[in-house]
Amino acid sequence: MSAKMMKTALRAPVNVTWEITLKCNLHCEHCLSASGAGSPQELSFEECRRVIDRLAAMKVFQVNIGGGEPFIRDDFCDILDYAHTKGVVTCVSTNGTLINSQLASRLAGLKMLYLQLSLDGATADVNDRIRGKGTYKKILAAADCFASNRVAFSINAVLTRLNYPQLDDLRNLAKGCGAELRVSRFRPSGRGKDSRKDLAPNAEQLEEFAEWLARHDLVRTGDSFFCLTSESRRRKGLDMCGAAKMTCCISPAGDVYPCAFLQEPPFLVGNVRNTDFKEMWNHSPIFERLRNLDIASCRACSRFEVCRGGCPAMAFHTYNDIDMPDPECLVNLRNVA
Repeated sequence: MSAKMMKTALRAPVNVTWEITLKCNLHCEHCLSASGAGSPQELSFEECRRVIDRLAAMKVFQVNIGGGEPFIRDDFCDILDYAHTKGVVTCVSTNGTLINSQLASRLAGLKMLYLQLSLDGATADVNDRIRGKGTYKKILAAADCFASNRVAFSINAVLTRLNYPQLDDLRNLAKGCGAELRVSRFRPSGRGKDSRKDLAPNAEQLEEFAEWLARHDLVRTGDSFFCLTSESRRRKGLDMCGAAKMTCCISPAGDVYPCAFLQEPPFLVGNVRNTDFKEMWNHSPIFERLRNLDIASCRACSRFEVCRGGCPAMAFHTYNDIDMPDPECLVNLRNVA
């Protein structure tokens, strides 16, 4: 899909990221939402049902649900059930620590559900440094519960300078669990702002990771690394930022943003409690700004048609300016501070 075509919004997002709670039993170093205690403003079950009704009416294909830890909500499985009755596919990101055989068996019956199990190291010393002591063992136990109950899932790792040397081991670990490996990009939002210096992969690692991805076509990345990927890999998925064009984000309190990594005051579109979601999608000046984003300094770049300026969230969190180019694209890597 060309950049010119994307200046006109789709009639609805293809998928919506929904951070359904800020409550979490972990305190991961790179958490995009700085989750933990939660908030009294979070949407109630009935409000969640109304959100799903609206998304279904717009024919949103998929809702990607994260947090916080979604399964910490007592009503979460009921929310999933309701979404599926409305024909909405769900993809849920979980830290795995609340998964047991009983819950896995319950999830096995949900045919419109896909799970992403977070793991940030192929060994306990690396994973637990990021996700907390003892989490590695609990995550692998969750993977075993999913596998034994035939629940479809992937292992999701955020690429850091700590787990970069373990990419092959992570891939083999996922394969041994009957799962695919999905590698997500480290973005300095939430607690990632403070941990960026210690955890973000360096320029050399990112360049080598681009080559590693080219050799491992079955490793998923979503649109996380489109600015690093090869031409052959790019043809298999998005070749630009999808924020406000194909996707957007709903916060636990119902606030709407262009993406999960731009949950910042300048990018607040509105709230589902008092503004119609379709109205926001169609007429938000903030969404329109993202849809017409044109990074002038990138136009002459040989890779412009590959990434068209890269990730606006990375530009914002690095330069406080979405009109700047992605500092971690292959061309700019050597200039990363």
